[in-house]
Amino acid sequence: KGGKWKELDKKALGWLFINAFVGYSLPMAMYYYGLHDTTASYGVIFSGLTPLFTFVLSILLGMETLRLKSKEGSAKVVGALVCFGGALLISLYNGKELHLWSPVIRGITKSSNGVAGGCHHLRGTLLLLGDCICYAFWYPIQVKVLKVYPWKHWSSVLTCALGGLQTCAIGIFLRRDKLAWQVGWNIQLLTIVYSAALGTAAKYWLNLYAVEKRGPVFPPMFSTLSIVFTMVLGALLLGESLTVGSLLGSALVFSGLYMYLYGKAKEIHVNTISCSSNEKLQAQPTHNSKCEDRRFGP
Repeated sequence: KGGKWKELDKKALGWLFINAFVGYSLPMAMYYYGLHDTTASYGVIFSGLTPLFTFVLSILLGMETLRLKSKEGSAKVVGALVCFGGALLISLYNGKELHLWSPVIRGITKSSNGVAGGCHHLRGTLLLLGDCICYAFWYPIQVKVLKVYPWKHWSSVLTCALGGLQTCAIGIFLRRDKLAWQVGWNIQLLTIVYSAALGTAAKYWLNLYAVEKRGPVFPPMFSTLSIVFTMVLGALLLGESLTVGSLLGSALVFSGLYMYLYGKAKEIHVNTISCSSNEKLQAQPTHNSKCEDRRFGP
């Protein structure tokens, strides 16, 4: 009883603070101001960079193995590159427009993708790049957090609480006028509630669960699907036109994701067979063995 709080020592609290800063308050501020100086479609490009950066970081930190000579290793690398290429194709190439249906929600003015949101385009690019790098570092940090504080639910609660305090401090420092803090009963309040419940709390818990089960590269590989879902929902709800480039890019994203998942599944299968073979060869379990003996525990 109370084990969740007994595990919360200074080391665990320190990693949770870093986790909240790198994965919550800092990237949120950088992404917001990056979009202010660029466009939404330009920001989508950098969301496609996150899985590639996370893959490289995980290899450098020894959390992922790069086995180019094996089928599973080659499938993972090629899948990550194809997924990244598909995200770039959606963002950079349009082609012929396809108007397939009328919008469900009418009367909404769609902004042009070709006009920049601000006059500091270089600053916005650097901010979006910083946001992408922060998220790339955030996934390997989850592995460390799970080692020092394995309670996923409370870890998500503390991360959101610490991140909220950090973001509040940044907001007070940057915006001190009262109008910026006023919230009414409108779409703004609905957006805040949705972002807090699903875009933050649920996302952090699901990411922690996926990192624990499959490693730091597995969750960001699915972030490229958000580009596809945004494109489809924009076409269905707002009547935004689909393009040949978006359809081709979506096909590449799904193909790359399938290749990566295939390589990851084969890698897990090979490791399982290798561990089983080692258990049969050993008469007694040793402390140096990387496999777990089911009779005697890890």
